[in-house]
Amino acid sequence: MSTRQSIERGERGERGDGLTPIELYDTTLRDGAQAEEVSYSVEDKLRITEKLDELGIPCIEGGWPGANPKDVLYFKEVRKLKLDRSNVVAFGATHRAGVEADQDPTLRALLDAETEIVTIFGKSWDFHVTQALGTSLDRNLQLIDGTIAFLRKHGRRVFYDAEHFFDGCKTNPDYAMRTLNAAEAAGAERLILCDTNGGTMPWHVREMIVAVQAVIRAPLGIHAHNDSGVGVANSLTAAELGVTQVQGTINGLGERCGNADLCAIIPNLQIKMKRRCLDDAQLARLKEVSRFVWEITNLQPPTHQPYVGESAFAHKGGVHVHAIRKSPLTYEHIKPELVGNRQRVLISDSSGKSNLLQKAADYHVVIDPGNPSLAALLDQLKTLEGQGYQFEGAEGSFELLMKKAVGGYRRFFELIGFRVIVEKRREGEEAVSEATIQLKVGDVIEHTAAEGRGPVSALDHALRKALEKFYPELQEVRLLDYKVRVLAAGRGTASRVRVLIESGDAEHKWGTVGVSENIIEASWQALADSIEYKLLRDHAHESGAEGRAARVVVQGATQGAAEQRARRNGKRPSSGGGGGVNRRKPSEKRGGRRERSEG
Repeated sequence: MSTRQSIERGERGERGDGLTPIELYDTTLRDGAQAEEVSYSVEDKLRITEKLDELGIPCIEGGWPGANPKDVLYFKEVRKLKLDRSNVVAFGATHRAGVEADQDPTLRALLDAETEIVTIFGKSWDFHVTQALGTSLDRNLQLIDGTIAFLRKHGRRVFYDAEHFFDGCKTNPDYAMRTLNAAEAAGAERLILCDTNGGTMPWHVREMIVAVQAVIRAPLGIHAHNDSGVGVANSLTAAELGVTQVQGTINGLGERCGNADLCAIIPNLQIKMKRRCLDDAQLARLKEVSRFVWEITNLQPPTHQPYVGESAFAHKGGVHVHAIRKSPLTYEHIKPELVGNRQRVLISDSSGKSNLLQKAADYHVVIDPGNPSLAALLDQLKTLEGQGYQFEGAEGSFELLMKKAVGGYRRFFELIGFRVIVEKRREGEEAVSEATIQLKVGDVIEHTAAEGRGPVSALDHALRKALEKFYPELQEVRLLDYKVRVLAAGRGTASRVRVLIESGDAEHKWGTVGVSENIIEASWQALADSIEYKLLRDHAHESGAEGRAARVVVQGATQGAAEQRARRNGKRPSSGGGGGVNRRKPSEKRGGRRERSEG
């Protein structure tokens, strides 16, 4: 065999013709949530689930339904999502040693999750069986068999995670193999070999997988942690040997040093090893999904992350720049567009309209490539991103920005001013927040106030209270999540902050963003974008001059709303135009002084 033939065989993998697809299994929502500084809300997990489905991930591990109320609620809510490509998987452990499977409440919780697939982990390392689990080696085999058989009896497909398999193989390979035999005999569809401590080297992974393949017929998988910095390498080694399933997390999130990073594994499998995971269009969304998860997780994306980082295809050195202008292949190992990234020349950024058009298409904004406003919009985007704006996870703000630049935008209200007051009356009591806001809708000025659990909540309530009589559909809108990130260190309380807000109604969810040195101002930007996005979407079918529909609504709504407020307050209706300010009684104790709105 020639050297070239040997190389080509190695690129394809030792098993098959290189065309056998790999089953991707994502555990961002479970293993990834165990990373330091990561805490997902249920809404976070649902949004990430939808994004992973768009990417085309076959298996999404949603969490451990028997472990906490949040995961129980997630599995209830995820059933309402319309997933096209993904199976949501429930995760749990073998039943407790002191009870039988049908008596274990954690297994009942797995059934209640109503997922087609359940992943069960069991002990493969004898040290863990006796020390951590506190039972005998034979009883551990019974736990594996009984748990899988119980779930299979109730119609579930079962994947078996052989926890600490590689460490177990090092000390007691015969027993580690017996645990796999027990899982296979009980009916597990996949046996996933786990490097739980992340300390196994790729050459040891190779040796042990070859040994397993000699005696196990069930399809194998790999679950690698990154404590030795070889999580991706171990996953690729396993894929080269013919494993069926590769597990990991988006961006390598996970406990301690993290899990194997799917954002590196996927392109390596598909582009380098010719092991198909996704279709080309899905692969081109990899960077988008990576940034989305970073934003939802509220962590700063690593600039130098392979494939999907901002610097992955960035060139600064003069020799490099000169060469890539002749051919990008001189200093780029793949075309960045394959994974949704772009080439960047740091001294003179040459990327432009094509990236903008692609981003517009992702958010379903139709732009004519010949539109003269594109260049100005591109400059504006670069300026905003330089100020700290990020539109991954803020698709509502991005669509508004695009439509303002190229057409399709309509203004539904104008801010005249707002004031937010936070008052703490005595030690030991919670602070009270009140927002007063003055808006102009069509020809009508509306001035109102509301309280909230915090200053942003109060501002949100006041904004929607002022607008709901003109746009009743805003009663459907809920503020689902609120995140703040400090963008620049070293300036203390004067640091610039980015606020990311998630809002939703009965049918949709959307994100919006604001940036300022003032957290209330940044919050206002995101809140206003959230309301505008909702109105623009709901009124997209309307045409005519700006504000026309608003004025029609105002004519029939203002007087009736004023009369209703007057009746509730036991007063005669006012003859004046516009809405009054609904004040809380504590404000009157400050002398009844009428507060003036200010921006």
